[in-house]
Amino acid sequence: MKFGVVVFPGSNCDRDMYDALEQDLGAEVRFLWHKDSDISAFSTEDCIVLPGGFSYGDYLRCGAIARFSPMMKSVIQFANQGGKVLGVCNGFQILCESGLLPGVLLQNMNRQFICKNVYIRSASGEALKIPIAHGEGRYHADEQLLDELEANGQVIFRYCDAAGSVTAAANPNGAARNIAGIQNKAGNVFGMMPHPERATSAALSNLDGFKVFAQLGLLPELVS
Repeated sequence: MKFGVVVFPGSNCDRDMYDALEQDLGAEVRFLWHKDSDISAFSTEDCIVLPGGFSYGDYLRCGAIARFSPMMKSVIQFANQGGKVLGVCNGFQILCESGLLPGVLLQNMNRQFICKNVYIRSASGEALKIPIAHGEGRYHADEQLLDELEANGQVIFRYCDAAGSVTAAANPNGAARNIAGIQNKAGNVFGMMPHPERATSAALSNLDGFKVFAQLGLLPELVS
C-alpha cells in the first residue's frame, strides 16, 4: 500500500504524517501538491491522506476553500472509485466540506483552541491515547443523521476516559455523541480529529497511533 499526502497552503502536519508513515510504519509515501491533479500512480488499494493544518488560512470555513483545489477533484473521484482516503483534523474538515463524509465540524464548545492528549475508543473497546490540536473540532449533525451513522456502524472513534468509558467529561470539544471520527458507508473514507501520526514514536512515549492505522485497515501487515 502506497500513501499520498496532500499539501495545501497552510498545511502544518504534512511532514508529521509523512514521517510517521515512512519512518515509523515503513510505507512508501509521496507528497501531492494541491495545484496538481495527477494521482494515476495510486491504485484503489492505496491511500490518499489529507493532513492537519489550516488549509488556505481557514478563511470562510475550515476546509471550504481546499475542497475546490485541483487535487481534491481527483481525490473525490479516487474515493468514489473505492480508493482509501484518510482525513485528519483539517483533513476531516475538508472531507466534510467536499461531501465525502457527512456532518460538519464546528467551533469547540469552550471557544478555545485545545491541544492535549485525549483518549478515544474504537469499535474494539480499547482506549487509545491520541493527541488533539484544534479550535473547530466539534462534530455536529442532526439527530436523524447521527442515528444513521450509528445504525450503519460509521462511528469509528469516540472520546472516552482512560478506562474506555464514553462520558461527557471525556469529551474535549462538545462533539455530538462524543464522536471523534467517522467513515463513509462504503468504509473507504475515514475522518478523525485526533492525530494518530503524533503517536507512532517511542521517543514520544506513545505508540497508540499504530493501533489507529491498524484498525482503519491501513498497513495492517506492519502493525502487530
